[in-house]
Amino acid sequence: MAAEEAAEASLARLSPERRQPGREDDDDEGNPDSSSETAALNGVVVSGKVKSNNLDVKVTGSELETEEKGTEEESTRESDSNILDVSSDYPREKHISIQRHLADLEKLADLKEDEKKPCPLCPEEKFKACYSHKLHRHLQNLHWKVSVEFEGYRMCICHLPCRPVKPNLVGDQTFSKMGAHYHCIICSATITRRTDMIGHINRHVNKGETESRFVTVPAPKSSHEVLKESATDVQVLPNYSTPQKTDSYFNPKMKLNRQLIFCALAVLAEERKPIECLDAFGATGIMGLQWAKHLRSSVKVTINDCNENSVTMIQENCHLNKMKVKLNTKEEDDEAMGDGEENTDTIEVTKMDANVIMHLRSFDFIHLDPFGTSVNYLDSAFRNVRNLGIVSLTSTDISSLYAKAQHVALRHYGCNIVRTEYYKELAARIVIAAVTRAAARCNKGIEVLLAVALEHFVLVVVRVLRGPSPADDSAKKVRYLIHCQWCEERIFQKEGNMVEENPYQQLPCDCQGSMPGKTAVVLGPLWSGALFNTGFLRRMLFEAVQYGLDEAQPLLKTLVCEAECTTLKHFSTHSPYDENKQEECGVYIKTPNTSAESYLVHGKRKSDEVIRNAAKRQKSENSAEHPAFYYNIHRHSIKGMNMPKLNKFLYYLSEAGYRVSRTHFDPMGVRTNAPLAQFKTILMKYSTPTYTGGQAEGPVHLAEDVQAGEQVEAAADGKAEDAEFLEDDKSGVATAMFAKDCPTHCAAD
Repeated sequence: MAAEEAAEASLARLSPERRQPGREDDDDEGNPDSSSETAALNGVVVSGKVKSNNLDVKVTGSELETEEKGTEEESTRESDSNILDVSSDYPREKHISIQRHLADLEKLADLKEDEKKPCPLCPEEKFKACYSHKLHRHLQNLHWKVSVEFEGYRMCICHLPCRPVKPNLVGDQTFSKMGAHYHCIICSATITRRTDMIGHINRHVNKGETESRFVTVPAPKSSHEVLKESATDVQVLPNYSTPQKTDSYFNPKMKLNRQLIFCALAVLAEERKPIECLDAFGATGIMGLQWAKHLRSSVKVTINDCNENSVTMIQENCHLNKMKVKLNTKEEDDEAMGDGEENTDTIEVTKMDANVIMHLRSFDFIHLDPFGTSVNYLDSAFRNVRNLGIVSLTSTDISSLYAKAQHVALRHYGCNIVRTEYYKELAARIVIAAVTRAAARCNKGIEVLLAVALEHFVLVVVRVLRGPSPADDSAKKVRYLIHCQWCEERIFQKEGNMVEENPYQQLPCDCQGSMPGKTAVVLGPLWSGALFNTGFLRRMLFEAVQYGLDEAQPLLKTLVCEAECTTLKHFSTHSPYDENKQEECGVYIKTPNTSAESYLVHGKRKSDEVIRNAAKRQKSENSAEHPAFYYNIHRHSIKGMNMPKLNKFLYYLSEAGYRVSRTHFDPMGVRTNAPLAQFKTILMKYSTPTYTGGQAEGPVHLAEDVQAGEQVEAAADGKAEDAEFLEDDKSGVATAMFAKDCPTHCAAD
């Protein structure tokens, strides 16, 4: 066999000291132990004896590796079966079946028109030597077209005896049938099928293994990609978008989420300085780096992650952004870390479980963004958070929150839900209810500052109010919801423990009397209070304008309209830091005009007078809360009728005396305090029939059309008055924030 001849030629050149131990006499031919030795040629098993100078010898793969590199080019075809050992780790030349271009593969064959040349990737018994034109077609059709591409290289199919398959016994001799296979450019493994080879390469990529040990060109020092977001550079692995297969998950789609959290932290930083903030799940550290880079001395940032690879990447990203790193991975030293004076550009990086660090240390701002639900970390988050501090959490388990996996929602949140038209707001209230119960267990109440539910996440930002009284007040706002499955009407159950004889009487609709069977379900427990704090949102919008966060500004404008339950026409444009806005929703806020004596030391309980004043303010502002939930205009449209434009319909509702606004939860949703019956009545009144031809309809419809046209003109006049009002406004910041027309979610249809 060709492989045996190559092994014999290589063995003849071996030095005496590298031969098999125990073979000292080269002339001894009577050793019976060598009669059935097997030569292992770099992973290829060759059966039979290998003789050199009338001596039976066992040849190992490592002895042939060095000799293989010195073989001449003309003997390459005969010794191509001596492939590099799979188990070795040091860099070597790539296999000849791995080439960049077809021309490189043809160079191996040394094509000449007047000479017959063998195929460099096929044994002679499979493909005999032929002329150049035939060999060119053979290389192109059989090897190149079925290759696997990776980073500019083609792993062509190889027919050389590199990969042994099931041996065949013929008489007293053993023959190994060699099959077609591919050589992996990364780990030198031999794979039979092309689809298996593609999956093998994809597994390497998912693990971050993209550097080839068999490519002659020098591999790059780092396979990390550098991404930039909000003037912050972060390096990530090539598989950063697959959270289940990487240690440093980075999702570019969560940029809006990170901007909203930054605005909330910037508002808190204006109230008191410095504040200690924690990013409990750092991953790449992008969020904590943005905090430290833009807020500077106002914050002391701690980035935590329990994965060692993520902690290493966070340190590298800190150095990439010219930030100093204070590393601490010992849990027993955590309490002493926050006492010393730190550099303003220093970021503290810790490696421990998120529950552990939140139990051991106190923070003013905590953000939780685990993979999936965050309910497992709520108890530890509220254990040591300081008074008037902020806890924000991002939940990405939208399959359960959006009622696609209702059993998971019951398991995680203890909540019964069904799919409704307002399922996104339902998800936000589910999360807030879980947060409320966790805070109440620690004798703390909450004030919801912001609740956002978009396609990929649910973001909730709450302020912590220490004390049993705020805890009791917050716990009372967790109630059940009665939902009619016929007309989508809904209402929160009345407070109290008394069992009602007929709970259907609480619903405004009469579906129970007109429809057979049970028409309503009980959902919850849910948060029944407000989802937004108008003053806090205005200051978040101010910070978004100050730092140039363009993606967050349209959403924040929509949220301010939604919190006030008003359209742009009634949008007030006062500065968010006016003196009359120093106190909002029961929370004492420090503004630049506040005297130094009125500052509250974080971690201290408020005085009795402040608590009494806060309770009075809360009672007076409860009546101004935005209505709960919203209606989808398409869900309640009338068949055969063309409903009015959404902005016109909002105007009609407001003219009827109801509070109305659009909502970020649903682009076609309307938040209003109008009952569903009145909502449908107004919608039907201003809907026009679908015309099948040019015939005119009855006089009733014509009168309604004329009336609708007059109201549209009135709406246009109102918009003109708003434009003049905005031109007269010279407040600067207010004009920059609100001079534009309706936000992205409130754009005119």
